[in-house]
Amino acid sequence: MVKVAVIQGPNLNMLGVREQHIYGPMTLKQIHEQMERFAKDSNFEIEFFQSNLEGEIVDRIQECMGTVDGIIINPAAYSHTSIAIRDAISAVGIPVIEVHISNIHAREEFRRKTLTGEVCTGVITGFGPFGYHLALIGITQIIGEIQAAREAQNQQRG
Repeated sequence: MVKVAVIQGPNLNMLGVREQHIYGPMTLKQIHEQMERFAKDSNFEIEFFQSNLEGEIVDRIQECMGTVDGIIINPAAYSHTSIAIRDAISAVGIPVIEVHISNIHAREEFRRKTLTGEVCTGVITGFGPFGYHLALIGITQIIGEIQAAREAQNQQRG
């Protein structure tokens, strides 16, 4: 069974309270509940992790190696500053989709460059909480393509 890890960065535990004009009224719990329903309907496993601490996020990414098929990550502010998270994403060799609730390209200059996004399979930004749904569709498609390619290689060898 396909397994996806969702890793949430700093201050996302404050969704629904913080800057609703930017991030909307949905809480992180509500976003995760929607994602769980989609995963159940699509017959794959999903697990969630949130931390405000950079090192814990790095640890969680590393723990994904060999245990999950894909990662959806919102590193939040660490997107723009964390070489450590960037390096962890590069090291694990797992497809990763980065999500940003707000359109980072329409915000402050310092938010427009994402160090972590540069090493992700793709980046979804500006769709609000719906971006997580788009990421689920994207990551399952990417995982399916990887599995199909492996099966084709195995058939050619066999």
